[in-house]
Amino acid sequence: MGIEAQFQKVEEKLYQNRYLVDAGQPHIKIAPHEKPSKNLLAMTHLCPAGCYSEAETGQVEIAADGCLECGTCRVLCEPSGEISWNYPRGGYGILFKFG
Repeated sequence: MGIEAQFQKVEEKLYQNRYLVDAGQPHIKIAPHEKPSKNLLAMTHLCPAGCYSEAETGQVEIAADGCLECGTCRVLCEPSGEISWNYPRGGYGILFKFG
């Protein structure tokens, strides 16, 4: 058995997880801003789920669908008030499949 058969790619493991979207009630919201801070702009590269993106206007936007709830954005941006972050309502959000 080759080494490729022994290891699974991260993307393949993440694909096994499921996400139940709470339509109309995102658990992360970005405060209105004209120019993003360095931390908020960094989230476009640091978010492991790729939820943050930079719009053509230079503002940072979020699509919380698929969020892994890792808390990276919460640590970097919530203390300054740039985002508000809450856990999704019960039964919504990421549903991890282990194994």
